[in-house]
Amino acid sequence: MSIEHVLAVVPVTDFEAAHAWYERLFGRPADNLPMAGRLVEWRVTENGWVQVTLDADRAGTGLLNFAVDDLDRQITDISGRGLTPAAIETVNKGVQPCAIADPDGNRITFIGNFRVKY
Repeated sequence: MSIEHVLAVVPVTDFEAAHAWYERLFGRPADNLPMAGRLVEWRVTENGWVQVTLDADRAGTGLLNFAVDDLDRQITDISGRGLTPAAIETVNKGVQPCAIADPDGNRITFIGNFRVKY
């Protein structure tokens, strides 16, 4: 098996409100609108996408984690777009998570000082 893309799906109850909120989170319009009023997509890495979809039964249960190269800049940027993330924490091995919730309660965590060692 060869995986070519990863698609992270975020379920929401109010598609239009979520679409606008995620535009503020990412700081840009969506890259793709494959299903008008039901599904919108942002390309976040070369082969990684975030999909926001209308799914009231699952809304509020999503978890997204983004390892970023500059956590302070990321938090400053999203704060400047009117969003309010939680405080930055420092956890095991100096990793620094900082979470924010969308209007449905789906949690997005930006992670600084993330080093994957295999």
